[in-house]
Amino acid sequence: MAIDNKLLMILVCPVCKGSLDYDRNSNELICRADRLAYPVQDDIPVMLPAEARSLDSE
Repeated sequence: MAIDNKLLMILVCPVCKGSLDYDRNSNELICRADRLAYPVQDDIPVMLPAEARSLDSE
């Protein structure tokens, strides 16, 4: 199941408060400014910086 568009519109990065993009392939919310990917587990976004994956290696 995908993230609801209304939810995606109000969610922001907890680090920079910037917008997030949903990546359906990896099931993650992406912050392009901080280069972080927040996982979505069981249709629930895990918005903890400690749980975010760094995109610097990509």
